[in-house]
Amino acid sequence: MTGSTEHITVSVLAFGPLAERLGGREHTYELLENTTVEGFIELVGLYEWISFGLTVAIDGERCDVSTVLTNGCEVALLPPVSGG
Repeated sequence: MTGSTEHITVSVLAFGPLAERLGGREHTYELLENTTVEGFIELVGLYEWISFGLTVAIDGERCDVSTVLTNGCEVALLPPVSGG
């Protein structure tokens, strides 16, 4: 087997309905090394939000869902903005 068994810790800030879904605005997760943003989103049960226009930022910079998370990073989950 060639899969990674090392773990990383990431801080997560969730906003709006995403915070409600996750049970709060601030969280810490221990993940396997080489976990992508998309893999994390699927792990926490928010995968459908990708097609709804979810924006993700790592350490304040917007990123693609294929971005690999690194130890100690801060992930912000931003739902699409709607207005009327």
